[in-house]
Amino acid sequence: MDWFLSRWKRWAATPAGLRICCVLLSLVFLAPCYWQPRMHGADLSSPMDYGWFAQWMESGRWQGLQAVSTTNVLFDALLAGFVRLFGPEIGQRLCVSAMVLIFVWGAFAFVCAAKQIDYRRQGDSGAESRPWHLLPSIAVLAYGWVFHMGFFNFYLSLGLCFWVLALVCESRPKRAAIALPVLVLAYTAHPLPAAWAVCIVLYLWAAKRVSARNRSYISAGILCIILICFLIAARSVHGASSMNAIWAGVQMPIAAMNGKYNLVGIGILLAWGVLFLDLLHQTGPRKVVSGAAFQMCVLSTAAVALLPATVLLPGFDHTVIFVAERMSLGVGVCLCAMLAAARPRPVVRWTLVAAAVVFFVFIYRDERRVNSLEDSMEDTVAQSLN
Repeated sequence: MDWFLSRWKRWAATPAGLRICCVLLSLVFLAPCYWQPRMHGADLSSPMDYGWFAQWMESGRWQGLQAVSTTNVLFDALLAGFVRLFGPEIGQRLCVSAMVLIFVWGAFAFVCAAKQIDYRRQGDSGAESRPWHLLPSIAVLAYGWVFHMGFFNFYLSLGLCFWVLALVCESRPKRAAIALPVLVLAYTAHPLPAAWAVCIVLYLWAAKRVSARNRSYISAGILCIILICFLIAARSVHGASSMNAIWAGVQMPIAAMNGKYNLVGIGILLAWGVLFLDLLHQTGPRKVVSGAAFQMCVLSTAAVALLPATVLLPGFDHTVIFVAERMSLGVGVCLCAMLAAARPRPVVRWTLVAAAVVFFVFIYRDERRVNSLEDSMEDTVAQSLN
């Protein structure tokens, strides 16, 4: 098996092999979008309503009405376009598939780029290798709580922000220039991930220009700023904190209905813990703690831990909910970025693969049960009408 993996890595390192590998893996990642007659968990009703309103306004039937929002609308507009071109059933599947690919490959590109921040310039021979062993974890996160709650504007924005961070991490002026319009697109989807990405970009800009010791001072100062902002906001913003915010980043869908997904999450966290211990042993605690990837993960975790789960802004009737739970998805990907430099043991690699397989088997079985229930309900309604 190790011989097969070594040959596969050498083949995947070639340009042609990399392209073929990405295409094949993309087909695997998209299987949950097509393996059932209906899509479940992903709440597409609001975006579909947006597309319906947009078509009526474009037709001129509702004169005087216009969309004035500049954010939280990108996915809705894309879904409306896909539905218009391919119809409701195929259109929503294709649109969700595009969101999954943007998120998965954006997260993986960010994980690969974050690995190179600390290790490439120090001459580490493994800096150029891609952490393929973390792709199963990214796939689990992609189909986790945020996806099944249907927060697709946030989901799309976070995926685009991962592409922004990947472009910025490479420190190439041309790619950094491309990151700006991508960040604007991310803002039109949702402002929260865009604001988080701007903060990470500013940190990376400062981290690359100072020594490891001064970088730790910068991180300590940012932690103090986060705490001060939290204390100030606590007096002017009403909110309810979430004790499970960090766990929500790897929380399995339908966890409230079936705790078996939590067992998969525990298995992934244990494998990540072994990877972190291996990273400390292979690289050294000082190098790990002073690294930009570790500190970026700590800062993101601290920000999410202090964010309230529900925010009621003064003077507004609308409540912003699941703030910390949504942003904890970014923390999950940051953890993968921190662990990317570790050389995994075979048992850890196969544990992550096995956890992902079990996770998707659970999803398939639960969605099949829901489809069977809906089919029986449709048959009952049809018989009653006849």
